[in-house]
Amino acid sequence: MRKTSTGDAGPGPNDVDEYLARVPEPAHSTLQKMRAMIRAAAPPEATEGLSYGMPAFRYKGALVGYAAFKAHCSLFPMSASVVDSMPEDVKGYRTSKGTIQFSMDKPLPAALVKKIVKARVAQNEAKKTR
Repeated sequence: MRKTSTGDAGPGPNDVDEYLARVPEPAHSTLQKMRAMIRAAAPPEATEGLSYGMPAFRYKGALVGYAAFKAHCSLFPMSASVVDSMPEDVKGYRTSKGTIQFSMDKPLPAALVKKIVKARVAQNEAKKTR
């Protein structure tokens, strides 16, 4: 069971709105902004739901996810190669194989989110055409 930044480990949320409702400020507003940025960058056919207990978008497979934790928020590009391909863009953020961590009170820049989502769309479309 994934813990939100509230630290409670009760039953998980049933949908994205319920997940976000459980996230306290300032992370709540930050994740709402992330959600809007991802939605704006993703194709209209992209769907939204929970994956591994966190909000995520799907388009021809997993696209990106995002979540709040005790001391930070994260964007999950669902692809280590995307993070690796943008070293200058993610400089200044804590990264690992599949995540970009950012401050609870400041979302990632819209241009970076758009670039990541577009890269993931391209990866998923290439995968589906093989």
